[in-house]
Amino acid sequence: MSTKKIMAKTTFYIIIVTVLIAVLLPFFFFVSSSLYSSYEVYQFPRSFLPKMSFDIMVTWEDDMYQLHVYDDEDDFYELMIYTSNIDDFRIFLKRELSIQLTNEEIESDFSASKTGGPVYETYKKDLLYNFKTFFSITNNADKAILNSVIAAGWTILISLTLGSMAGYAVARYGFAGKNKLNLSLLLVRMFPAVAIAIPMLVYLIKMGLNNTMFGLAIVYSVGNIALTAWITSSIFQGINVELEEASVVFGASRFQTFLKITLPLAFPGMVACSMYAFLGAWNDSITALILSSNNPTLSLLIYKALGMSGTIQLSAAGAVILIIPALVFTFIIKNYINQLWGDVKL
Repeated sequence: MSTKKIMAKTTFYIIIVTVLIAVLLPFFFFVSSSLYSSYEVYQFPRSFLPKMSFDIMVTWEDDMYQLHVYDDEDDFYELMIYTSNIDDFRIFLKRELSIQLTNEEIESDFSASKTGGPVYETYKKDLLYNFKTFFSITNNADKAILNSVIAAGWTILISLTLGSMAGYAVARYGFAGKNKLNLSLLLVRMFPAVAIAIPMLVYLIKMGLNNTMFGLAIVYSVGNIALTAWITSSIFQGINVELEEASVVFGASRFQTFLKITLPLAFPGMVACSMYAFLGAWNDSITALILSSNNPTLSLLIYKALGMSGTIQLSAAGAVILIIPALVFTFIIKNYINQLWGDVKL
């Protein structure tokens, strides 16, 4: 192999690795941060991976329990709290170390320190504590998730219905200004949704659609309709007109031909459009803040409840909850996306 080919191959792999790191590193940060306890997340230097358990030392001095937590970095037990009130230990273990214990269990474990010297315990951490806390401290989190699903669903339906029809018209019919229309579709996409949301709010209030997911989906769909039309017009142009003509010859109407011949062939491209529509609607918070502040989506709820707080681990837990449905949706449609590049599986 020549030196030139080796350099080209090496450069290619470096680019691939760099892209993977750029994509996976933020996701790893959110997932790992969501599993840290309050004690871990503010340690410096912070451990690369969250702990599964904590080593505790309890001593009895001056008629009080003294709780020490083992510090792996400095290799010693750090005094964290001392009190005679067992309930204070329960709250500390729960909030700072994500350890769920009852007062009776704590009293049973600690009592031996009164007569037998230091007591050493290893407590397993509740890895899902931050996720449970997120749902407990945010009001109507389940409703916010449902709102996000509804808004994304309406966005996909509106965008695909109107966008695919516009794309078919551009691909199959000749008319004056057709090339300019194709360019204008891209120009519409350049406008951010938040710029459209402010004037649209006036019309949504008049129609009674403010603080509704359907009204929010209308604004989300403005840019996605243009993108869907632009993508599907290219796909429809690649479908042979002879197939549609043959269907009409055999007695099918134009609409039946579109549903049974053209649409199935263009389906992978439409699924790709649905992915863009879903991700745009699911991850948005600024437009939702303007149009549905009193009926928030999940991303808006995370922004309002935790975005300005110092609870890094809870914000990360909310971000992971937001990411998971998007990953699931992408995984479901990945086979259709692959068909755009020729990977067709029957």
